[in-house]
Amino acid sequence: MDFSRRRFLAASAVASAALGADAAQAARRAAGEVAAPQPSGAVPSARQWNWHAHEMYAFVHFAMNTFTDKEWGYGDEDPKWFNPTDFNADQIVAAAKVAGMRGVILTAKHHDGFCLWQTQLTEHSIRNSPYKQGKGDIVAEMSEACRKADMLFGLYLSPWDRNHAEYGRPAYIDYYRKQLTELCTRYGKLFEVWFDGANGGDGYYGGAREARKIDAPKYYNWPSIVKLVHELQPDACTFDPLGADVRWVGNEDGVAGDPCWPTMPNVPYEQDVGNSGLRGGEIWWPAETDVSIRPGWFYHADEDSKVKSPARLIRLYDESVGRGTNLNLNLPPDRRGRIADQDVKILKSFGDAIRATFAKDLAQGSVAHASASRGSRFAPANVTDGQRETYWSTPDAVLTPTLTLDLAPGTRFDVVRLREFLPLGVRVTRFAVEAEIDGQWQRLAEKECIGAQRIIRLPQPIAPRRVRLVVLEGSAAPAISEFALFASVAPVDVPAIVSTDPTVLDTTKWTIVAASAPGAERLLDNDAATIWKQPAPQSGKPASVTVDLGTRTPLAGFTLTPSRQVMADSAPPKGYVAETSLDGKTWKRAVAGEFGNIAYALATQRIAFSKPVESRYLRLTFAETALPAGNLAVAGIGGFVAR
Repeated sequence: MDFSRRRFLAASAVASAALGADAAQAARRAAGEVAAPQPSGAVPSARQWNWHAHEMYAFVHFAMNTFTDKEWGYGDEDPKWFNPTDFNADQIVAAAKVAGMRGVILTAKHHDGFCLWQTQLTEHSIRNSPYKQGKGDIVAEMSEACRKADMLFGLYLSPWDRNHAEYGRPAYIDYYRKQLTELCTRYGKLFEVWFDGANGGDGYYGGAREARKIDAPKYYNWPSIVKLVHELQPDACTFDPLGADVRWVGNEDGVAGDPCWPTMPNVPYEQDVGNSGLRGGEIWWPAETDVSIRPGWFYHADEDSKVKSPARLIRLYDESVGRGTNLNLNLPPDRRGRIADQDVKILKSFGDAIRATFAKDLAQGSVAHASASRGSRFAPANVTDGQRETYWSTPDAVLTPTLTLDLAPGTRFDVVRLREFLPLGVRVTRFAVEAEIDGQWQRLAEKECIGAQRIIRLPQPIAPRRVRLVVLEGSAAPAISEFALFASVAPVDVPAIVSTDPTVLDTTKWTIVAASAPGAERLLDNDAATIWKQPAPQSGKPASVTVDLGTRTPLAGFTLTPSRQVMADSAPPKGYVAETSLDGKTWKRAVAGEFGNIAYALATQRIAFSKPVESRYLRLTFAETALPAGNLAVAGIGGFVAR
C-alpha cells in the first residue's frame, strides 16, 4: 500500500460527500452556482474524518498488572493471579459515558503477553485463570457493554510480548498477526486499533530470561500490519507507526502542542514533532492525546489520592480536544474489575461540567456577515447552523477575510470554539478572535491553526455587542464550519481521599525536613504534575530528601513516582538508599538498590523493606540518574505499612 495516498484530494468518500459528485457539480455550475473550494494540501481519509468527530474516549488498562501492582509485567506471571472479584463491564463503560466519552479502547494484551480473550494461540491467557473457571472473555464482555451503551469499541494489542518464546524472531510476527486477526474478526466493529511503541528488552520469553532487541519498523513490517487491520476492519483507525491513521502526541501528560497541526512529514518523527505537527506536512496524520486519570496506567491503591481533579480534567480537555486532537483518557479498573468510586465521582463532575458548558451555542441566533463570501452555499450563516458539513468560504483569492457575529443584547460568554471543514484541508495558518466592547474592538486571542477545532477559554465572561474571527494568514480561502460561543460551567469539586487501602500512608501529614534542592514539598502534594527537579547528582554530591512522618510509624517501605513529563535533559534516579530514624539524628539503612526499568516505564516504584521499621523520619538518597541527563526529576514519594 502507498501510504502517501492519504494525501489524495477529492477521491475519498468523505470528499465526495462534502463536495458532491461530478454530476451534481456540473448541474450547479449550469445553474450559475459557485463551485466549492478545491482541497488544499493533505486531507483526511473517510475513516480519519469520522475519527475526528469522536473527540474523547476512554483507555482501559486492565490486565495482569492490575493484580501484580506493576506497570510493565515481566511475562512470567501465573495466569491464576488474574482473578477479578466483581468484574462489571457495564460499570466501566458507564463511567466513561458519564464523563462524556464516546468510546472505549481496551488493553487486550499488554507487554507481559497475558491475553484477555479466549484464544488457543497461547497458554498465557484468561483461559487458564480462575475468572469464570477459565471460561471468561473480558474482550467480549467489554464489546457487548459498549454495544448496549451505544459506545464505540476499540482494542490495544501490545506488539511487545515478554512471555512469548519466539519474540524477536519471525515466528512471533505470524503469532501476532493471528492474534490481531482474532481480535478484528470476533468482537464486532472496532473504531481504533492501538499499537504501543514499547518494543524489546528484558523478558521471560517462554522461560528464557534475557534481553532481545529488534529494529521495530523492519521487524513488524508496519505497513502490512496496518493493511491487515484495514482489510478486517475498514473503518478502524490505526495508531501511531508511520502509515497508521493517527499519531502519538509525543507525551503522556495530556497536553498537545499549541499549535498542533494534523499534517506531518511522511517519515518517522521525534516526540517534539509529534507534539506540534508540521504546517503543510505531506500527509494527514492527526494526533491523539493519551493520558491517565492517575499517575500510572494500571490501578494502584496508593494512587487513590492522586486521581486528577475535575478542574484538572477540564484543563486537559482544553489542552487536547481544544487544540484539535482526540483525548484518550485512561480509566484503570481496580482489582474488583470496576472503576474505583473516587474516579467515578470525578468523572461525573467533569462530564457534567463539559455537558453544561457546551449545551447551548450562544452564537446561534446571531447575525453573521463577512468581508467576503463565496456565494449562498458558503454563506457566513453556515458557521452557526450546528452542521458539520456546511461552512463559510470566500472567493479563491481572498485568503485573509473577517467574519463577524452581531450578538443578541446581553449575550455573555467566556468560551469560543472554532472549526474548519477538514475535507478541504487545513487552510487557516494564523487567526485572531476580537470583540467589540464599549465601541472598541479588543483582541481576545491570537493563535495558529484551527483544524478540527480550537477552544479558546477567556479569563472571565464578556458581553460584547459583536465578536469576529480575523484570518491573519492562510494558504487558501478559509472553510470555517463553526464559530460558536459558550458560557462555561465549573465542575463540582470532589474532595481527595487517602486510599482505599489502609496500608497506604497519608503524605499530606508529612513535612520536608531537609532536601538537596528547593521545591521538595512538591513530592508530598499528591500531584504527579508537580516536579521536584535539581541538577543531576555527582560523585560525592548525591541528591537527598528527608521527611518527618509526623508520628512514629511501623514503616514497611516507600514509593517513588517519576515524572512522566517530557522534559529535556531530565531523568529519574537510577537507584536509592532509604534510611530511617526515630530522632532525626541517628540513622539506620532500611534498604538500598536500583529501581526497575524506571527510565522507560516511568512507573511508580514500590520498594518494600525486609521487615517493618519503627520510624519517625525517612531519608532517601539518590547517587545518579537512570539515564545520562543534566537534571534529576521526581514527581512524588510515599510510604506504606504492613498489612
